[in-house]
Amino acid sequence: MSKKIEFSFKSPNDSPGYLLGQVTIQWQRKLKKTLDPLNLTHTQFIILAALGWLSRENDKVTQVDIANQGNLDRMMVSKVLRTLESKKFLSRKEHETDTRAKVIQLSKSGAEVLQNAILKVEEADKEFFALLADDLPVFNRNMVKLISENKTH
Repeated sequence: MSKKIEFSFKSPNDSPGYLLGQVTIQWQRKLKKTLDPLNLTHTQFIILAALGWLSRENDKVTQVDIANQGNLDRMMVSKVLRTLESKKFLSRKEHETDTRAKVIQLSKSGAEVLQNAILKVEEADKEFFALLADDLPVFNRNMVKLISENKTH
């Protein structure tokens, strides 16, 4: 007879980590369906969106800026940027003063695909989170609190 497994939670529905994982899987599935027609993965979208946000105030956005904005691993960002560059969604050029850095800029087609993706992802978010209705602002504040308290660089 095998040993009985002990859990501190009475059921999976009492485990915030389990529930967050389940919600994340369902939300990622919805976003995959949304982004596939645009030839984007979710990670590519996050990186393009970070670049889009940062580019609004800075015309010399670097890979490190993008990684910090998205709380992402720098090496992973580098690989995804190369993929996005091969899709002609962005360009990477030498930084004027920092020889180790590259300036990342959206191309015209990158800006178009990002704008289209933003509209579609925002609509998908509205549909997915509609059930929360008036609880959505509290849900968002709690996610921001978790992100800021657990942020790693």
